[in-house]
Amino acid sequence: MAAKSPHNNLLDPEAIQRAEHLGLQARTIVEGYMAGAHQSPFRGFAIEFAQHREYVPGDDTRHLDWKVLGRSDRYYIKQYEQETNYVAHLLLDGSESMKYGSGNISKLDYGRTVAACLAYLILLQRDAVAVGVFDAKMREYQPRTDALGKIHQICEVLAKFVPTDQTAIAPALSELARQVKRRGIVILISDLLDDETKILEGIQHLRFGGHEVIVFHVLDPYELTFPFRGTVEFHGLEQQGKVLTRPAELRASYLAEFNAFLDRIRLGCERQGCPYVRISTDQPWADVLSAFLATRLHRYG
Repeated sequence: MAAKSPHNNLLDPEAIQRAEHLGLQARTIVEGYMAGAHQSPFRGFAIEFAQHREYVPGDDTRHLDWKVLGRSDRYYIKQYEQETNYVAHLLLDGSESMKYGSGNISKLDYGRTVAACLAYLILLQRDAVAVGVFDAKMREYQPRTDALGKIHQICEVLAKFVPTDQTAIAPALSELARQVKRRGIVILISDLLDDETKILEGIQHLRFGGHEVIVFHVLDPYELTFPFRGTVEFHGLEQQGKVLTRPAELRASYLAEFNAFLDRIRLGCERQGCPYVRISTDQPWADVLSAFLATRLHRYG
């Protein structure tokens, strides 16, 4: 019997079942959150200045135009209007390192759930979403849509992908910045195991173009704690070969280096006004999503 090609696995009943499960999971998590929410969690981003009006008692002073006050000695409020159909671009890292999982779920599978839930949430709000899966280049892409009925196709794209290559995050971000002229939200879902300087430059490129960038940094708990014991042979997932070593002798230096890397990434994102969410795959995604959206609503509400 001939082996199944990854490119044809949409015809694979197991792949179809995985896509359906992913869609159902996204719907359950998002609608569970939205049952208690009364505002769009992405409110406050896709807005454009419309006009001024004179200040009246009770107006939010955060919207006072201080430049007008300085010129005219009168208080005016900036009024904004919501853009219709902003686009959220979801980028999922599909490189080999994302296959790693010390427990029942790999970083990639967790990332698929993140992407599916966010896509469903955005479509539920009647905004638009585009989804891409990349490694060294963009491998799968679902063009922008504002139709909730397209969520199944999005889940198919996410569920069928099989990692085979190394990652190159910065080129994916820079290419998106070049191609997308209208400002929107770019959501990066990755373990960020790449050149951190180039990643931050890619984020800066998007921010310069007026996009909001949100980073979901997905990591395995073993990467965060390095609990290995005895003599262990580590297999590199991105053509890095094998290393036989005693982890106890490396733990302190590994954790120092890895935590320093995490701090640099977090601070780099914060300096660019880019929300950064670090996730361990043993955290329930529903809890992470609720906490993130509650923080976002507080910020923009």
